[in-house]
Amino acid sequence: MIEMKVAGIALDAATRNPIVLLRDSTERRALPIYIGQDQAKAIISALENHQPPRPLTHDLTVSILESLNGVLEKVVIHSLQDNTFYAVLIVKQGEAKKEIDARPSDAISIALRTNSPIWVMEEVVADASIPVDRDADEAERQAFRDFVSKLRPEDLIKRGGSSTGELS
Repeated sequence: MIEMKVAGIALDAATRNPIVLLRDSTERRALPIYIGQDQAKAIISALENHQPPRPLTHDLTVSILESLNGVLEKVVIHSLQDNTFYAVLIVKQGEAKKEIDARPSDAISIALRTNSPIWVMEEVVADASIPVDRDADEAERQAFRDFVSKLRPEDLIKRGGSSTGELS
C-alpha cells in the first residue's frame, strides 16, 4: 500500500465535475478520483478546518466514532472496478478492528477530520494514477537501463559460505 495525501480539489475541464487529487509522498504520482459537488464541499471544508455551526454528516460520523470510543486508524482505497473506486474505514474500538465500507470521498472527508492516514493499494495506483514528474520518472528509467546494461552474469551469482568455495 502507498500512503497518499489530499493535494486538493480540481474541476474536470470538459465536464466541470469535481475531482479529489491524492498524491504520494514523493509527489511523483497523483490519483484523481471523481466525486460529487457535496463531497467536494465537505473535503474543502475539512482542508480549510472550517467548523460549521451545526455538525454536517462527516462531522456527525466523527462524533459517533468518538462517542463509541472508536478511532479511525486509516482509510484504505482498495480497488477500482468499472471506473468506480472502493474504500474502507479501518476503525479500532478497544482491541477490535472493523472494516466499514465507504465511498472514497466520504472516507477521505472523515480521514481529514480525524487526521488519519489515507492508503491506496499499489494495484490501484498502478492502474489509475497519473505521473506528476515525467522528468524524474524518465531519469529513474534511464538509471535502471544503465544499471542493467552494465550488469554481468557473475554479478547475479550469490556466493555461498561453503569452505570449498563452490557456488550455491
